[in-house]
Amino acid sequence: MTVSITSYLMVALILFCVGLYGALTKRNAVVVLLSIELMLNAVNINLVAFSKFGLYPAVAGQIFTLFTMTVAAAEVALGLAILIALYRNKATVNVDEMDQMKR
Repeated sequence: MTVSITSYLMVALILFCVGLYGALTKRNAVVVLLSIELMLNAVNINLVAFSKFGLYPAVAGQIFTLFTMTVAAAEVALGLAILIALYRNKATVNVDEMDQMKR
């Protein structure tokens, strides 16, 4: 049984739409970060799918996927550090209440 590129693209589309919905509608900052990670994973699926089924199949898409996973890991570490600092100052993770640089 072979899986076509359409299946990969549909999974990536659904994953990206779920991430976009979560990033735009949720108020919890941790959920927003997780939604951004879902969108990055959808991009990774597209990169690997086009790398495998492209006009000239190569490993370039997989290498780009490794780079985006590295950037995503750094983004999570930095984002959680910022959220912990904001929680210590404001005692909330609600993004609606994080609208000022100072108290």
